[in-house]
Amino acid sequence: VQLVESGGGSVQAGGSLRLSCGGSGSSYSTYCMGWFRQAPGKEREGVAHLDTDGTVSYADSVKGRFTISQDNAKNTLYLQMSSLKPEDTAMYYCAAVSLCFGVRTEDYEYDYWGQGTQVTVS
Repeated sequence: VQLVESGGGSVQAGGSLRLSCGGSGSSYSTYCMGWFRQAPGKEREGVAHLDTDGTVSYADSVKGRFTISQDNAKNTLYLQMSSLKPEDTAMYYCAAVSLCFGVRTEDYEYDYWGQGTQVTVS
């Protein structure tokens, strides 16, 4: 499956952005999906994750502010980000893994990655 992120940009603190991850290949409904981010000089970290049953998981740092969702008809994954903070500044990546059981929160558990979209909060 090929993944392509979009929707990144620059926003002031307190603002909102919605990231999208469109893909080709198999239906997203058969994949566990996730959003990760990596800030300069820092390790990549998990942000939000979704399994095939609709179970979601969020990093503590984004709980209550970010929402992960999926439109299977459009084969698109979303990340709605609200109340953005400067510390949310990072490159954001979507990822997918097939044949998964339960939410996957670690980057090494994912097989497919997009190229990333930059989010800058000032």
